This record gives sequence, structure tokens and C-alpha cells, in this order.
Amino acid sequence: MSTLTGSDQRTTPAAGGNSARRRGRVRLTDPAARRARRRERLGWIATHCVAIALALAFLTPLIFIALTALMSDQQALTAQLWPKHFQWSNFTDVFRKAPLLTWLGNSALYAGLATCFTLVSAVPVAYALSRLRWRGRNAAFLLVIAMMLLPPQITQVPIYVMWARLHLTGTLWPLVVPPLLGDAFSIFLLRQFLLTIPEEYSLAARVDGCSEIRVLLKVILPMAKPALSAVALFQFFYAWNDYYGPLIYTSEVPSHWTLALGLASFRTVHGAQWNLTMAATLLVMAPVIVVFFFAQKAFIEGVTLTGVKG
Repeated sequence: MSTLTGSDQRTTPAAGGNSARRRGRVRLTDPAARRARRRERLGWIATHCVAIALALAFLTPLIFIALTALMSDQQALTAQLWPKHFQWSNFTDVFRKAPLLTWLGNSALYAGLATCFTLVSAVPVAYALSRLRWRGRNAAFLLVIAMMLLPPQITQVPIYVMWARLHLTGTLWPLVVPPLLGDAFSIFLLRQFLLTIPEEYSLAARVDGCSEIRVLLKVILPMAKPALSAVALFQFFYAWNDYYGPLIYTSEVPSHWTLALGLASFRTVHGAQWNLTMAATLLVMAPVIVVFFFAQKAFIEGVTLTGVKG
């Protein structure tokens, strides 16, 4: 009896394993399950192929610029896409052959002041258009929209004449001061976001005795940080990449050139040295990429939430 019992105990696991494998084979050979898994794999491949293709389409120019920046002058823009020898000295040669630090300082000054002035001027106007009740508010908002639709080239001549009579052409003042007078797009963006904040917060603050200034500073602005970040990034990127404005006002004074204008002149002066031109281009793009990398969450949140309520 004990022998039979031992044999039964030895054969029982094997029999159980064989039955489990048979059930597995049945499940694996089920046509409906195979079709479902095949559709799942094809869907995964299709989704990720589109994402990879789009990523490569955006990254290919950047990769080309980076590889060219590391090539020698003889290899740049040839059929050889990979550098024979990595010329890291191209990034230091750029600073020796062009006043890149001066252009960097001018761009930082222009972008920083323009961003601060835009926030200072746009926040009160957006608050008045979204949270206060006064006669002519809708007409003023339509005027802001009309200013968004107006091309800047239409008003360029009279504005340039005004700055020339003030003897400020050739400096950065014609670029820095206008944001202090308001930016239509920034006002529109902030106004749309402030409309999404419930009115009860402002009413509660007024009941507690807060003035409109305190309501704006203590209640509204802390809740509007995503929109403020989006407006600040939009203005910073615009000022950093602006070529038209510096070309109009500072083209005759190289000491006041920004990176965008200096890079264009650098390409003209060193037109044959494409490796140095690409190295300078990477250096110009680096601050913008770093700023967006650290602020992309707030930027995306501000853009996503803006315009929910009109």
C-alpha cells in the first residue's frame, strides 16, 4: 500500500503539469485569442511608429546641426554625415571670432526686461477685463483683439520716426519699452485664464475687507501661476529669437546686437565656415532649450487651461 501511495504521489505532479501545459496550448491555439494579441501588437507598433517618426522629423535638423558643429571646415556640408574627428574646439573658436558674450548679454537684457514688463502691464489689464464690471469693457476687449490682428509692419514707420526723434535708435530701448505699454496677445491669454477662476474667491476676499489690489495680488495671482508662466515663456522666446526688431533699431551699432542678429551676421562673415556657424547656432539655442525643459510643465498647464471659459 505504501508503494502504491508513493507512486501515486510521484505521478500526480507530473499529471498536473501535463494538464496545465495542455490547457496552455489550448489557450495559445485559441484563434480568437491569437487575433486579439495580433491586433494589440499591431496597434502598439502603429502608435509608436507614428510617435517615433514625428520625433525623428523634429530631431533630425537638430542632430544635423550638432554633427556639423563637430566637423572640420573641410568636411562640413559634404556627403560624410558623421565627423571623422570631433572638433570640440569649434565652440571655443566661436567666442574668439565673434563677440558672442556681448550678443548674449544684449539678448538676456532684452528678453528679461521684455518679459518682466509684459507681466507688469498685462496682469492689471487682464484683471480689469475679466473680473471687474465697468462700462465699455467689451469694447476695450474688442480693441485688444483688433490689436492682435494688426500686423506690426503697419505701424513700424511712425513708431520708428518717434524713436528717431527721441534719439534712441541704435539702442535696445525701442525694444524694451513697448512691452511696458501692454501686449495684446498676453492680455488676451491672461484674460481667458482669469475667467476660469471662480468668482466666489474674489467675493470672499472683498467681504473680508480686501481691496481690489489685494484681491489681485493675494488671491488671483497665486491661482494664475500657470498662465503667468505661459505668458512669460511666450514673451521670453519671442524676445530671444526676435530678429526683425534688432535689425530695425540696432543694425548700425554692432555693440547692441542680439544673438539673433549677430548669428545672421556671423553666418555672412564666416559663410564658408559652416562648422562654426552651426556651433554658434547650438549655443544660441541652448538657453531656450534649457528654459523650456525646466518650465514645460507650467507652460503646458497654462496653455491647456486657458480658453476653457469665454
